[in-house]
Amino acid sequence: MTGFEPLLAAAVSGVAVPVFQSLWGSGGKLLGVFGKTLDENTKQLIFDASKKYGQNYAGRHGILKVLGMREPVKLESVYTAVQFLNDDAIRSFTSIEQLEEVYRQGKGRKFDSQDCQKQPGIEVANKKQYLMVLGGPGAGKSTFLRKMGMEALKGEKGGFKHNCIPVFIELKRFASSDIDIEKFIIEEFRICGFPDPDKFTAKALEQGKLLILLDGLDEVPSQNLNETISQIQNFVDTYHQNRFIASCRTAAYRNNFRRFSDVAMADFDDSQIQQFINNWFHGEDDQQAKTGEKCWELLQKPENKAAKELAHTPLLLTFLCLVYDRSQNFPNNRSVLYKKALRILLEEWASEKRILRDEIYQGLHTELEELLLSEVAYTGFASNRLFFSQSEIVDQIKTFLAGNLNAPQHLNGEAVLNAIAIQQGILVERARDVFSFSHLTLQEYLTAQYIDDHGLVEKLVTEHLIDKRWKEVFLLVAGVMRGGADDLLLLMEKEVQKYINTPKLQALLNWAEEITVGSQGDYKPVGKRAVAIANANANANANALANALANAYAAYAANALANAKVYALANALANAKVYAYAIDYISSIEKLQIFNQKLNFTVLLTQLEALKAKIPDDKQPEEVRQAFAKTLRETLLNGFNLTPEMVDLSGEETKALDNYLYANFLIIQCKEAAVRVSPTTWEAIETRMFLVGSN
Repeated sequence: MTGFEPLLAAAVSGVAVPVFQSLWGSGGKLLGVFGKTLDENTKQLIFDASKKYGQNYAGRHGILKVLGMREPVKLESVYTAVQFLNDDAIRSFTSIEQLEEVYRQGKGRKFDSQDCQKQPGIEVANKKQYLMVLGGPGAGKSTFLRKMGMEALKGEKGGFKHNCIPVFIELKRFASSDIDIEKFIIEEFRICGFPDPDKFTAKALEQGKLLILLDGLDEVPSQNLNETISQIQNFVDTYHQNRFIASCRTAAYRNNFRRFSDVAMADFDDSQIQQFINNWFHGEDDQQAKTGEKCWELLQKPENKAAKELAHTPLLLTFLCLVYDRSQNFPNNRSVLYKKALRILLEEWASEKRILRDEIYQGLHTELEELLLSEVAYTGFASNRLFFSQSEIVDQIKTFLAGNLNAPQHLNGEAVLNAIAIQQGILVERARDVFSFSHLTLQEYLTAQYIDDHGLVEKLVTEHLIDKRWKEVFLLVAGVMRGGADDLLLLMEKEVQKYINTPKLQALLNWAEEITVGSQGDYKPVGKRAVAIANANANANANALANALANAYAAYAANALANAKVYALANALANAKVYAYAIDYISSIEKLQIFNQKLNFTVLLTQLEALKAKIPDDKQPEEVRQAFAKTLRETLLNGFNLTPEMVDLSGEETKALDNYLYANFLIIQCKEAAVRVSPTTWEAIETRMFLVGSN
């Protein structure tokens, strides 16, 4: 008995309670360093020091203030539980070709597999006595370590299930070769007023009562790294009874610590993103206004797909929350969003983390580095490659530096690549000596920047207009053209005419103009033509063209009917069993007044009603059902003043029309993504769209 029972009982609601519980759980052995009997003054000193220790930890490590936030926020209020990839999910790849194959099989835009199993971070920390947490910049490594310390301070009420006092050590503070971890821990207890902190620390280490959090191995100055690793190894071996969690950026880690289990942080999934956003907007005003819900709903919309691609790491998700908080929206121009995100990785994050810049950065300013990265991005993207060997990137760096008189010539290519990968995380080592960009989005943005910088817009349009792999690059190029996207749009308009290259396709466009001109519907002529083409071809090509036609339809007639109706019409005309829907659809089309008086919908609807009694069921012979489908089709074609020859397209013609509609829709999207477009230019393009020989 040490006489601490009354103090412990009196402190039930205080911050110091878990610390006391840790001391008490050792059977009083730790308290024995203060003597067999403790006077009231010493008891109070220990009580006050314990309470102060908890308060200090919360004050120093329990708040977040990053990326220009006006006010700090409590870590506990926004923290979102992290997950680690299972050991068997951290695959090693034998070649660049294997990495490319795995990515393309995934048919997504993320480099990491989303199907692999994951483990909650807190569970892993409870299981592993020695844990090395790996991840890219801004992945939440430091936040995880800080959170584990907060959980330990809660004692039995926390999620960390070991009776330990946390000590958080930022390894970047070891700026000299004089590295003494025990001395650092002693100082942590000394500043809180613990009596005999030297003896207390020695006893705590001996009894294994500390959770030692070693944050940012990659932030140790390079000249001290080997000594720091050696000292940590020796310290862990000497005091192996304690628990240790360390963190390091993946690219900087070389399996340095023998005892440690290595785990990689998984990107946030949708549920984590939603939880983070709701946590972020946790204030009373935001809860009443449902700000978090609105932010998440907005992020789900197709037009904000670009923003959501940045949301899978806490750092860039924090950036998005700050953007939304200031404007209650996300910028339409995705290029602005990506440029800011890139600058965060290049400058702001490194600055806030106070990473000591190596000599390689002397003279390699941000603009120069961005030019270098854009060249790497474009070269890879143009050759349809997302993964690069270390040697080829180093060669590109050397060539870039040698070809620029204003670039520092003394730099080492390997050192430049190493610094970019470790400090900024824009390039990531996916396998040994194999790199990719951390986000496909960043590679696409840098590719667009390179195209604009080097005057390659015409080459982009003539070679890649209908290649859907380049779609995001087109939208980003439109966004980075600060002088205006008029030239891009005009080049796209000129190129798109090449796909209307047969008399049948030209006749289809002429028909669309003829039967919509002068109609009463309150839509622009181009919108009416788009809907006419959609209606004409849905029955001819059914499912194959329905989605492409819906694109054109959505572009200008979104207020008239949902896209689903175009798709449904295609199915209706291919399947007589849903014949009744065709009548409903045509009735809706009539009310829109898209078509002029050359079409008599009253007669068409009367003819369709007359066919009701003739609808065959599944028991009828196949030839009867086919005959009915033929009659239905002829009735509809006649009703729209079409002939089978006009809509029965060959495979090549179908593909050409699909490309034509896709490219026109892309023109519209690029116009929306651009910073600046001349009203005169756009009005002229819009007037000519879906017309033959219009430019």
